[in-house]
Amino acid sequence: MTGSILIIAAFMIIPLMVGIISSRQLQDTSEDFFVQGRAMGSVAVFFTVAATWWSAFAFLGSNATFYTSGPVYLTALAWNLLFGFMYYWVGKRVWFLGKRFNYLTPSDLMGDFYNSESLRVLVAVITLVFTVPYLQIQLTGGAYLIEVASGGVVPFWLAALLFYFIIIVYVWVGGIRAIAWTDVIYGALLFFGMMFAGYYISTIVGGPAALFAQLQQSSPEHLTMPGPNGNMGYSMWFSLFVIVAIGAFMGPQIWLRMYAVKSGRLFNLMPFLLGLAAFAYFGSVLTGYTGVLLEPNLENPDQILPVMLMNYAPYLLASLIMAAGAAAAMSTANSQIHAVSTVVTMDIYQRYLNPNATQARIVAIGRWSLVGFSLAAYIMALTVPGLLVTIGIAALAGTAQLIVPTIGAITWKRAHPKAAFWGLLGGVSTVLLLTYGASVSNPLGLHAGIWGLLVNGTLFVGLSLALERSDTDVVERFVQARQEYDAEYHPENLEDEARPTGNTASVR
Repeated sequence: MTGSILIIAAFMIIPLMVGIISSRQLQDTSEDFFVQGRAMGSVAVFFTVAATWWSAFAFLGSNATFYTSGPVYLTALAWNLLFGFMYYWVGKRVWFLGKRFNYLTPSDLMGDFYNSESLRVLVAVITLVFTVPYLQIQLTGGAYLIEVASGGVVPFWLAALLFYFIIIVYVWVGGIRAIAWTDVIYGALLFFGMMFAGYYISTIVGGPAALFAQLQQSSPEHLTMPGPNGNMGYSMWFSLFVIVAIGAFMGPQIWLRMYAVKSGRLFNLMPFLLGLAAFAYFGSVLTGYTGVLLEPNLENPDQILPVMLMNYAPYLLASLIMAAGAAAAMSTANSQIHAVSTVVTMDIYQRYLNPNATQARIVAIGRWSLVGFSLAAYIMALTVPGLLVTIGIAALAGTAQLIVPTIGAITWKRAHPKAAFWGLLGGVSTVLLLTYGASVSNPLGLHAGIWGLLVNGTLFVGLSLALERSDTDVVERFVQARQEYDAEYHPENLEDEARPTGNTASVR
């Protein structure tokens, strides 16, 4: 047991060392602290995006979902492809506009394009309100691992506090550079941990083939939708595919990873790389399903992976794999704490409270924001119960609503500020109503986030078509920027626009 704790402690100490080393390159500017001077290279970009995208939600929550609900989480293979495509298609355009106009947050882009202070504030509020619960998941997941690995010697509250403290220290001293460097280590460890844990645990019942044969006999409902509880059918499969990918992609931590990229060409391989990495979820399938056979009455399903490891694997191997779980939690938590501090500092403090703040003062406020919001997440981890996946999807459903005005800002000059504002408000209100206030939470079996996107998109398109923008100078500035983007990366688009069509073409 002591060895287990020491191994996990080692992987928690690593980021402290990396943070100290990376602080030597840190410049005392907001752009360097928040987006690494927009100079992040290819290896760091892939690992920090992948490690931030894969969280305790993926490492622990995926096993728990296969254990409790059957195969619905296999949609993860598809949502990884969707996430990768969005990072390429949307992210590359966001990166270009961010570099062109010096953006640091989601509110910067949308507030500038829509020329609306009320929308700017609404976007900032949405990113803060829905990111903190997702941060709660990381502290909860990491604390579960330490609690189980220590046999209860380190209680949940203390384990979560350790996570909180370590993340604060190394993000404080190193900014996003420290996060990216540790994510290279943690990303590799996470992929190994998910794959190998599943394979090893399945050998306890004879390997993958024997596992599925036994499950077919003892619990066949775990192999087909809608699962053993009868509520995880194709509607929920589709809902998870859309909400998880879009909600995570619209989180402020991913926005920073779009703005920080050194070159637009680094976006091109992301769909392939993230899609390839998704095969690690097969490890979660094997772990969760083996748990159905060997630990059928576990009180807390989120602990199925650490319980299986502690009961059936050599303790050193179990500790190493649980360190991968700690990596999953920490690699997302550090990014979210850092992103939330960016929003508070740039969208609230610098814009409204102290527009003339020095760069050193802005960085200082960013650091203290790390402390405040991670403390809120820690308190929630202690007081707000719920499965990791359940909490995570509710949080992602809120941030997913930002995709509608984002696509409008990067593609459509008719997109109207009032349409963006009321669409967002309608979408988020729908999510909250169906999640917490309605007697029927999933009409037609679709998640509240899907209904929110439908309301959001309908209001956005309808109002944009009905209203005209008067700030033509702002619209034209973005039209020019999009043309510059196409000229550099997609010249075929400009050729298509210039090519004559219809009768004119036939005359020529």
